[in-house]
Amino acid sequence: MHGSLLAKSTDNFIPAKSPRESLRSLITSSDLAFAMEAHDGLSAAIAQRAGFKALWASGLSISSSLGYRDASEASWSEVVDVVERMANVADIPILVDGDSGFGNFNNARLVARKLRQHCASGVCLEDKAFPKMNSFVGDRHPLADVGEFCGRLKAVKDQVPDPEFVLVARIEALIAGHGQDEALVRAHAYAEAGADAILIHSRKSDAEEIFAFTRAWQNRLPVVIVPTKYYRTPVSEYRKAGISTVVWANHNMRAAISAMRQVCDRIIREESIAGIESDVATLDELFDLLKYQELSAAEKRYLPQTENGVR
Repeated sequence: MHGSLLAKSTDNFIPAKSPRESLRSLITSSDLAFAMEAHDGLSAAIAQRAGFKALWASGLSISSSLGYRDASEASWSEVVDVVERMANVADIPILVDGDSGFGNFNNARLVARKLRQHCASGVCLEDKAFPKMNSFVGDRHPLADVGEFCGRLKAVKDQVPDPEFVLVARIEALIAGHGQDEALVRAHAYAEAGADAILIHSRKSDAEEIFAFTRAWQNRLPVVIVPTKYYRTPVSEYRKAGISTVVWANHNMRAAISAMRQVCDRIIREESIAGIESDVATLDELFDLLKYQELSAAEKRYLPQTENGVR
């Protein structure tokens, strides 16, 4: 499918397919947008069916689904493979969590180019040193040098000149305990380097330091947030603050863990599947999500038919 998309340089770059609504239009809209986490083709199909207009290809969730920790253990090529599978079943924009770029400027531009070739609509790079650790684990979160990280951003913009491909710069200064001044210095530098939006991250249980940032930032670029820890904050407060996009960053994965644990515990305890049948999706729901009906129709069209229907 994607052989024709493999460009060897930016000179012959071929844009990926266009989703129904571009990621850029969602992020720059005056309406608050929401991106739902997905980590494989099935979760992408479920999120699209639910009505979400964009997907967040979560580094934590993709790593977890592959059996890795969110500590730069999954390779960039493994992430690209997962994103391709998501794009095969969903035609809404995919913003990819690109961690810290999987290395220096060269790794960052390589993964960005491959993601675009495989139908991603944007990539988010965080300003941590490589390898990174999940923002909610421990207190050791060394940040990248501002100039060096700006080089990563510039390299991505040069490598993927497609104007519809969105580059989000994720600021980890608050996570690392450096405060608002450092966050703002970095935000202004990343804007100058070509970022299309700023993701400001926090692990506090309230959104006050997020709102302090947005007041000082004054929407120079759209602001993206990930309210995993400050989930009690009403969405109306994000609208009042002029925030562009909310990412629900890991909830499909966490829901899957909870549901699978409950089902496994019941089956091993009851030594039967009779009791859980009404609590799980039917096979018809699964077949519908992945469009088995299209395959059946295609068989009638493309496979030779016999009088009794047996091929």
